[in-house]
Amino acid sequence: MTEPVLTPENAAPASAGVDSRALWREEIRALVKLGTPVVFTQLAQMAIGTTDILMVGALGKEALAAVALTLAVYYTLWGLGSGVTGAIAPMIAHILGARANDVIGVRTTIRMGLWAVILMAVPLDAILAFSPDILKLIGEPAALADMGGPFAHVLTIGLPFGLTFMALRGYVLALKKPQTTLYVISGAIFVNAFLDYALIFGHFGAPRLGIMGSAIASVTAYMFECLSLLAIIFVTEDLRRYRMFRRFDMPDWGKLTEIFKLGVPMGLSWVFEILFFNTGALVMGYFGAAALAAHQVALNFISILFMVPMGIGMASSVRIGLAVGAGNADGVRRAGLTALGLGAILNGTLALLLAIFPRTVAGLYFDESTPENADLLNQAVVFLRAAAAFEIFDALQAIAIQSLRGLKDTKVPMVITGIAYWVIGFPASLFLSFYTPLKGLGVWIAFIISLVFVAAMLLVRFAYKSGVWRRA
Repeated sequence: MTEPVLTPENAAPASAGVDSRALWREEIRALVKLGTPVVFTQLAQMAIGTTDILMVGALGKEALAAVALTLAVYYTLWGLGSGVTGAIAPMIAHILGARANDVIGVRTTIRMGLWAVILMAVPLDAILAFSPDILKLIGEPAALADMGGPFAHVLTIGLPFGLTFMALRGYVLALKKPQTTLYVISGAIFVNAFLDYALIFGHFGAPRLGIMGSAIASVTAYMFECLSLLAIIFVTEDLRRYRMFRRFDMPDWGKLTEIFKLGVPMGLSWVFEILFFNTGALVMGYFGAAALAAHQVALNFISILFMVPMGIGMASSVRIGLAVGAGNADGVRRAGLTALGLGAILNGTLALLLAIFPRTVAGLYFDESTPENADLLNQAVVFLRAAAAFEIFDALQAIAIQSLRGLKDTKVPMVITGIAYWVIGFPASLFLSFYTPLKGLGVWIAFIISLVFVAAMLLVRFAYKSGVWRRA
């Protein structure tokens, strides 16, 4: 279902006679209240992957490079699957904005969302199982691809649990209970860290499994997240009242179709972005293990910073969805512009700090005193400074695309991201890396070019769809 452009002609502003400054203050408070636990949840989720990278890094550059290549495949598939789960929160927000007590509408949406996860998980797992062959097919070193093979096979167990967790997370977010996922992921951090330490290095009487231990720890954390959130839903009155599993075997083809119509473009947008950034890792593989490891360090850290606007954008999609459901055009604009302004301020500050202290950040991942790490650290510093240059654009595009999802606008943003990353960014990456002296830095300059373009286009799209420039 495609929502029409919101204008004063087709949506009644709900703010007549009310002090506009009070409405803006209220929107800021509502966004901060909803968005703060979402941001911390995103950061906590990244902590699991960061823990894996830090501990696997202690095994050496080859082990880290093998994990990086495998995760490039895993996160691409996860991004495609998370598209359908990402449709759940804005759909429920639209329903509740129009009718606050629509139990059946909410129940049907989450039920079909879980159906969508089941339908997506099987083919995605099948592809993940063949990731070593995929990596070798595109020219990556066979030794690294084979080293990461068992890691990928273990992750096939965790992917369905991870996607189910994302569906449940969208449900609780739309119901304004985002703190529940923060509690769950905080516990998962400790589960993952403990098992990483025990299984990678053989502590506490556990076998020393190396990177396989990291995979087992990650899968266990995904299972913990999914089952713990499900348990919280069942014991929390405001969440269990919708009885999501009632008549679970009954399909609603209209809702399921809408989830896929909204979610597939969302998933493809994610894939375009994730695959583009992960292709950077594949390109880096041609410049040696040190370049690849430095790239992975920079990408991991910038991904942590990305969780801030991502969380703000997810909260914005719910705020916008509620306003659309209520027919409040002014509320849509306030929600989107508030989120964009907050994200620009926060990530602009983070970008400045990163530009000033890149070596400090690089030193968190590898020992600066070790001579063999000197080249790796120097490359990581260069990549981190390039990341600081695009940080604010990355924040704006993340919030803009999430805000458009709150308007159920997913097809045009998908086209914009496809053009930005694959028509502009990828050719630029290949040219700058292989046909100029820049080598690995060329990948990061291509990131900058792409993110400037996608941010500008998505901001224009949001302004058009929300009627920002129609507002006097």
